[in-house]
Amino acid sequence: MQKIVPFLWFEHEAEEAMEFYISVFKDGRVLNKTYYGEAGPGKKGELMTAGFLLHGQEYRVLNGGPLYQFTPAISFVVNCQTQEEVDELWEKLTAAGEKSRCGWLKDKYGLSWQIIPVRLGELLGDKDPAKSGKVMQAMLQMDKIDIHVLQQAYDRA
Repeated sequence: MQKIVPFLWFEHEAEEAMEFYISVFKDGRVLNKTYYGEAGPGKKGELMTAGFLLHGQEYRVLNGGPLYQFTPAISFVVNCQTQEEVDELWEKLTAAGEKSRCGWLKDKYGLSWQIIPVRLGELLGDKDPAKSGKVMQAMLQMDKIDIHVLQQAYDRA
């Protein structure tokens, strides 16, 4: 059992969201589900809580009613190895969601994600401030991160 687990509160979309995330990340799977009985904010028979795994990370979801909403102050960073992975996750997670700047997005449930290529961190971490500065300037112009464009900015510095 994982000691610290992100817990995601949904109004009534927890099961749908969990199934969506499992479909986006190829190795996801449901761990368990509990359902409302007579008591609680949910309807009898509606999913109350569930646990699931994505890339070995456990998550919990709750159908808790309209009391709380997601905020971009909390987001999940997905470290991507290739542009193909960036492209695939960006397209799937922004479907019916919102694209934002610098690799950030909100999915259709309002949860914020950062789809970030590992190469971005390597380029931004270069000891040459001219090179890392050019990469930063290039990134600030992007919504979805483009590794090739970042590399070009780095190479031109």
